[in-house]
Amino acid sequence: MNCLATTGPATRVAAQIFAQTGKSENAFATNAVIETILSRSAAKYYDPAATLSDDQIRDLVRIGTSAPTSFHLQNWRFIAVRSPEAKARLLRPIAWNQPAITDAAVTFIIIGRLADASTVPARLAPVVEAGIMPAHLVPEWEIPARGLYDDQPRRQRDEAVRSATFGTAAIIYTARSLGLGSTPMIGFDAEAVHREFGLAEDEVPVMLLTVGPERAGNWPQKPRMPVADVLDFA
Repeated sequence: MNCLATTGPATRVAAQIFAQTGKSENAFATNAVIETILSRSAAKYYDPAATLSDDQIRDLVRIGTSAPTSFHLQNWRFIAVRSPEAKARLLRPIAWNQPAITDAAVTFIIIGRLADASTVPARLAPVVEAGIMPAHLVPEWEIPARGLYDDQPRRQRDEAVRSATFGTAAIIYTARSLGLGSTPMIGFDAEAVHREFGLAEDEVPVMLLTVGPERAGNWPQKPRMPVADVLDFA
């Protein structure tokens, strides 16, 4: 997998964005990260003959899990659906026969776990061991986390969706930086995913994410609303 060039169509997109705000493009130096974000688009067409190795899939998830989570809960899980048999289980009728499920090298089932404050000490233990956080601060994280999530089912679910979405975004941009296409998808039967793929009671199937080398025919990134229409200063 090759990294994208740091100049190209995305630079023109950046210039358009800065023009909308009345600023020069030089006011915010374009770099490889910005190029990746501004050149990403949803892939509809994938190369059905392409594959990703176990290590490539692990790398995508490893980088994806560097995304932020509340209280370092890391309340997410990812199922990499890539075998023809597993894709068939997901495609019909769970994912409404969408061709990308079959054609993409891998489809991730993105799972958020209900926020559980009791896991905070275990999640922070490696942080303490690494010398990043002193041990005496762990209760200072767990206590407010319990106040926020204990007996709050809606808030627990909201956090599951937030965490899973942050992780998905990180995978999307990592895939783009490696020259891969991706598409987040909400067109699926969540209850059927639960049954077919054995999700736990505290797990929420948030979305599907197809990833893989693209074939011709995909659109570039679509224009976005002007910043002036979506930004207020207070």
